[in-house]
Amino acid sequence: MKRHVRILLLGEPKVGKTSLIMSLVGEEFPEEVPLRAEEITIPADVTPEKVPTHIVDYSESQQTDEVLREEIVKANVVCVVYDVTQEDTIEKIRTKWIPLVNGGVEKANKLPIILVGNKSDLRSGSSMESILPIMNQFSEIETCVECSAKNLKNISELFYYAQKAVLHPTAPLYDPEDKQLRPMCIRALSRIFTISDQDNDRILSDNELNSFQKSCFGNPLAPQALEDVKTVVWKNTSDGVQDNGLTLNGFLFLNTLFIQRGRHETTWTILRRFGYDDSLELTDDYLYPQLRVPVGCSTELNHLGYQFLQKLFEKYDEDKDSALSPAELKKLFSVFPYMPWGEDVYMAVPTNKDGFISLHGYLCQWTLTAYLDVHRCLEYLGYLGYPIVSQQESQTAAITVTREKSIDLEKGQTQRSVFLCKVIGPRGTGKTAFLQGFLGRSLSKQKSTSGAFSFYTINTVTVNNQEKYLILYEVDVEMEFLKASDAACDVACLMYDVSDPQSFNYCASIYKQHYMDSSIPCVVVASKADLPEQKQQHGISPAEFCYKHRLPPPLPFSCNSQDAPSTAIYSKLAWAAMFPHLNGSDMSASSFWLRVALGAAVVSVLGFTLYRAFIRQK
Repeated sequence: MKRHVRILLLGEPKVGKTSLIMSLVGEEFPEEVPLRAEEITIPADVTPEKVPTHIVDYSESQQTDEVLREEIVKANVVCVVYDVTQEDTIEKIRTKWIPLVNGGVEKANKLPIILVGNKSDLRSGSSMESILPIMNQFSEIETCVECSAKNLKNISELFYYAQKAVLHPTAPLYDPEDKQLRPMCIRALSRIFTISDQDNDRILSDNELNSFQKSCFGNPLAPQALEDVKTVVWKNTSDGVQDNGLTLNGFLFLNTLFIQRGRHETTWTILRRFGYDDSLELTDDYLYPQLRVPVGCSTELNHLGYQFLQKLFEKYDEDKDSALSPAELKKLFSVFPYMPWGEDVYMAVPTNKDGFISLHGYLCQWTLTAYLDVHRCLEYLGYLGYPIVSQQESQTAAITVTREKSIDLEKGQTQRSVFLCKVIGPRGTGKTAFLQGFLGRSLSKQKSTSGAFSFYTINTVTVNNQEKYLILYEVDVEMEFLKASDAACDVACLMYDVSDPQSFNYCASIYKQHYMDSSIPCVVVASKADLPEQKQQHGISPAEFCYKHRLPPPLPFSCNSQDAPSTAIYSKLAWAAMFPHLNGSDMSASSFWLRVALGAAVVSVLGFTLYRAFIRQK
């Protein structure tokens, strides 16, 4: 809604433009009328819509044509004043003033016009017989008001209608020539209907209508008023009422009726409650509410967000199989101007046996969006009508901003539920297979799955009897780390191929360059563990490297079997992310030290044997 209204009064000399302004301000007819009134500003608190209003007078004898053109450009609405006793001033509306205001302007950008018949006290009848053909000719004319500056008749009404024409414009909603709602208005109202249809049966029941009414207007409808509304729709449409509820066509008809009866503000109240601006686009304030995320903090969905999203899932899971088919997913996102999830979503989250997104996978994807791009998440929740359905001020109520990571390190504990792991290794190491293994997909299943590639996968893991979300991000080796922030994550997974003797060099290099002196825990994973292990062409073995740098020993991984890969390795990654201050002081350390002890024993025995051989030779 506009923050102020600027009303320009035009018309032939001596029709009473200045008198109308002065009568409004002084609440009496002025004894002396100047050639032109100075610009008047009416404060917001004394206007019906609580918006400051500027009233501008124009005098042909006092101002130039250039000034007139400037004032027309600045105006939000134009009042064309005529003298009800002078037919020639009525004719000039058609031939001079409207062409001057809107001549050559595109239909959608025309200024609204109010026709003002002044000096009604000097005429017994109405001038409407002469005015109606003009109103029919020019669709930008909102209404016509007959008034009298002398006896103050309809003066305040005139300026109210002018203000209303700006704040509740007809043009974006309704085409008076075709006598129907415009396509943009139908699109917006259809989205509102879909959001308000809580059980997805394409009908607004009495309960749903009352929830809608309460959300938009503050109070539910009385039972009789509800029946009266449905009766009006039923009498005027063939399919507006079904099963004692309002259909989309009935809802659209009802809003058409409001507009035709001059109650534009009713439809505008609905549209603005659901986030629309004057051009029937969702406002930035609605889609992107302010949310401050300090450096070192992350963003997660909270219980309110998950509660809303789960209800939405249940609404569109029409066959109740606890999964959303592509058709059901398309219906869920029908309130969007575009499809927010691409084909890569099926490779990023767990799916059911048919490849459909399960409830678990659906919540995983929302968790991923909230963590990686919270402003995009807020936008999505806005399209879905979160503030209205959940009765919250904005979508930010569904988001929790975590405390700074430095505080977690200091306290040795975290309140976070979502952790990011970057999977780093040379090309061909098996990073993609590792990511897909996290979703329970063996190598054979991965080969039979066709889908768009995803750099991300997300699933839940259990750590210390707590369920946490772990995001795996595959780092593309072609994209080098350009700055320190590129290495940022909650845990780094350095992966090498046991069958490739040069593979570990890359991991060692990345570790020394980006993680050796950081507080980010690192876990080394030995992939393709089902293949024969080759000696790595690094100065020391991966196990010795880990020991030297106080890292947990390499974790073997393979998904080359018919069974789903073990989840243990992913739980260990999440454990490292949750307890970075321990930085690998656990995590199978006993098996590592056992191998170190056995190695030391072998070296001792070998040394003793060599010593005995040396003595004999002497």
